Amino acid sequence: MKKGFDNDKYVKIQSKKIKERFKLFDKLYLEVGGKLFDDSHAARILPGFKNDVKISMFKELKNDLEIIFCINAGDIEKNKTRGEYGITYDQETLSLINKSKKMGFSVNSVVITLYKNQVSVDKFINKLNRNGIKTYIHTATKGYPTDVNMIVSEEGYGANPYIETTKPLILVNAPGPGSGKLATCLSQIYHENKRGVNAGYAKFETFPVWNLPLKHPVNLAYEAATADLKDVNMIDPFHLEKYGEQAVNYNRDIETFPILKSILSRVSNKDIYYSPTDMGVNMIGFCITDNDVVEEACKKEIVRRYYNEMNNYKMGLCNEDTYKKIKLLMNELKIDEMYLDVIKPALDKKKEKGLPVIAIKVNRKIITGKQTELLTPAGTVVLNAIKYLSKIPDDIYLLSPSILEPILELKKHMRTGDRLNLNEVLIALSICSVTNPLAAKAISSLSKLKGCEAHATYIVTGADKRALKDLKINITCESEFVDEL
Repeated sequence: MKKGFDNDKYVKIQSKKIKERFKLFDKLYLEVGGKLFDDSHAARILPGFKNDVKISMFKELKNDLEIIFCINAGDIEKNKTRGEYGITYDQETLSLINKSKKMGFSVNSVVITLYKNQVSVDKFINKLNRNGIKTYIHTATKGYPTDVNMIVSEEGYGANPYIETTKPLILVNAPGPGSGKLATCLSQIYHENKRGVNAGYAKFETFPVWNLPLKHPVNLAYEAATADLKDVNMIDPFHLEKYGEQAVNYNRDIETFPILKSILSRVSNKDIYYSPTDMGVNMIGFCITDNDVVEEACKKEIVRRYYNEMNNYKMGLCNEDTYKKIKLLMNELKIDEMYLDVIKPALDKKKEKGLPVIAIKVNRKIITGKQTELLTPAGTVVLNAIKYLSKIPDDIYLLSPSILEPILELKKHMRTGDRLNLNEVLIALSICSVTNPLAAKAISSLSKLKGCEAHATYIVTGADKRALKDLKINITCESEFVDEL
């Protein structure tokens, strides 16, 4: 894979910028946007970016920081799901806490925002408390967003409980957008300043990238990723007026900045930021080393997002505005639904065989796998791909009938389908590898599938979807349901 991004440079200059902001206050509440542990979006559109870079940077400050996680009570009530992982926001919050603790980070608490006495939320709070995790409840802030006098008062932010913190740097993160991170930061700053602590706020948001052009594919890819939120990138008018230079931000930050500036000024009795861009700590735009490589990666990501939202629409998870917006972005970049190399071969093979198919691109070669009597298309295509990577001839069978037969019998008994899914294929292959060196050789090639493009002629679900994602294969799907595979 060609690299277009200097990860080492990014760590160096981004860490330096955070430390500079850190020194302006006695205590800094840093809102961390996006994913704290696995920023796969950034890794896909910036080849060379390491998806764990955020947490790697914070390791250097581990002794000086603690983490607060926020979750919107409404998201718990609605069982809102992280699409890429297929888990709910409350499950993701618990996962984030466990990962943080395992890495030696101090987790302060979880803040439940916009609480309305929901029964499902109370159950989640009980679960957190019984696992030794402190919880705080925030209800809607009186007067928000227009009545600054009410917001910055004992009836506004003062009505929220004060979260006891001991470290000078507080990371505020969440399982997804709309979780109340900003409100939690501002509430804490109100309480801190009442206690005589010079507390400040900053935002560590990776996208959009303020010092790239408005219509740069990196920023358009961000719009595609947040199409369901209806985010729109804009030139920051406050930054332009104050500094005479263009900077890119997004509509929600720009729209709320006047009120946010008033609140921050009232809370801390001074003006620190003159634009939403000022609030951010984002040096990512300075670390692109090959713009052509990055632009190509962004175009592919936008097409992936298009297919993903088309699937979501078919499953009733979003409205048609979402995928139509992404289609407009594709039109701006002069690309279409067939842009990925794997799409046409998959469709052609399906037309030829009349069966569900997945195509994958491995080392510039397109490999296909169709549904068979024994295997799902995902199982077939991955098996074919690792045989190709291991230079094992097509006519050599890696899965022993003596291993397959009992697994298939068990599946029939358990009523879990007639075919082996991808996970089951890999388990069978690993068993065969004990006595078959070629099977072991094929398994050793699995890691080479990371980052490969693949396209399915149907909506891949369940175990196959999870397994393909675990292998870090970039899978897109036609919006067509098929019978249980």
